[in-house]
Amino acid sequence: MQDTVLVKGHQLSAIRGERILYRGVDVEVRGGEAILLRGSNGAGKTTLLRQLAGLSEPQFGSVVRTGDHHWIGHANGLKAHETPRAHLSHWARVWGSAARLDLVLERMTMVRPADVPSRMLSAGQKRRTALGRLLLVERPLWLLDEPFNALDTGGQALLSTMINEHRERGGAVISAMHGDIPIEASREVTL
Repeated sequence: MQDTVLVKGHQLSAIRGERILYRGVDVEVRGGEAILLRGSNGAGKTTLLRQLAGLSEPQFGSVVRTGDHHWIGHANGLKAHETPRAHLSHWARVWGSAARLDLVLERMTMVRPADVPSRMLSAGQKRRTALGRLLLVERPLWLLDEPFNALDTGGQALLSTMINEHRERGGAVISAMHGDIPIEASREVTL
């Protein structure tokens, strides 16, 4: 996977209403890389990630993906009554994952609150649960929309380690970010 192009966006453009968010953006992500998307609020970082994930079509340009990917957006995707264990168990079944759920919960430091409904969890615990999906099944590309939001120092260190390990295995990450981040980027794309 190292040095393999996992996703390539060519001359991507996005228009919202009559406003051009960006135009002519080229993005190529290879195994082992971490690409950071930067820009002010409303610049189109989430829109670009959604285009790369195939969740929305670019107004102009093209996207080619060569492998499976994980998508973690702003919303964590947990239902109010759903526990972290139930959430991760559901996705493990859907994806045919052989991952041991107890090990994923332990890695995400979610053992104690594993059976608490998400409406009672902190924002950081909800984020850790969502990020736990990354560990259920190996996929070469991670598309992450501000993944460090709501995480405490320990959660940030954990996610940084997960990203570094993923890259060492030949995986890649493209992520929208604000502020300082605790990972070393291959390069940045500013919108």
